[in-house]
Amino acid sequence: MTLAAADPGYRIVDPHVHVWKHDAAFPFAAGAKVPDWDATPEMLLALMKANGITKTVIIQVIHYKYDNSYLAAVLKQYPQYFRGVCRVDPLDPAAPDHLSQISGQPGFHGVRLSPAADASGDWISGPLMPPLWKRCQSLRAPMTLLAPITRVPDIQKLVERFPELTVVIDHMADCPVNQPLELEKLVALVRYPKVFVKISHTWSLSKQKYPWLDAQRLVKRLYDTFGPKRLMWATDWPIAKERATYAQRLTVVKDDMAFLNADDKSWILSKTVERVWPFS
Repeated sequence: MTLAAADPGYRIVDPHVHVWKHDAAFPFAAGAKVPDWDATPEMLLALMKANGITKTVIIQVIHYKYDNSYLAAVLKQYPQYFRGVCRVDPLDPAAPDHLSQISGQPGFHGVRLSPAADASGDWISGPLMPPLWKRCQSLRAPMTLLAPITRVPDIQKLVERFPELTVVIDHMADCPVNQPLELEKLVALVRYPKVFVKISHTWSLSKQKYPWLDAQRLVKRLYDTFGPKRLMWATDWPIAKERATYAQRLTVVKDDMAFLNADDKSWILSKTVERVWPFS
């Protein structure tokens, strides 16, 4: 039986993938380190069909930096399948207005920021963040954050200021499996009911083979704290494709996290995602 044939009784929604294409009409950002292969929406749709995934949220890939044109074109071409999360320049005082402009385009819902662990990411604590977060809150646009676990206390200060803003922490803040106590920084966000966590990257964090049991221990800690209604899976396709297949990124949650029951999975694979990115 294929994954597509095994109907779980709800639609599975992937909240995190990337797409790009080597196309002169959509140039990559200067200095971008882009693989020599493409990750097109058509490739993604084939994988979705084969694995029983009906809807997907596409995150603006860093290869285009803050030019969201390619993603806008994909959302226009395939509105029945995709929603999109844009990027804006966190160092640009006009970022809130850019977000408003992008949010007015069909299919976009939310923004992603990526503060680095070193000094280059210190802007997350700087004066340009409150106006951007305030605009997100007024637009009801989810704030999605790719940040290392060491940046979570900085993020918490902003969450404290904007408690009505939906915030999604990507990939368990990439907490190292050999530093499990660091995960308590992320656990501390449980007091804010509009914070959600993606339990993705088990494959990249793990030091083991599938089903990445060492990284599953991080998931279990978050599950015990946040519960399934504030956790969501994700494939992060096609990132680190040498570490895990698209199918494995689904089956590790659907079939191989022994602590999840059927109702938990209905939230993590579907209903939690649609609390943040509702599809009609």
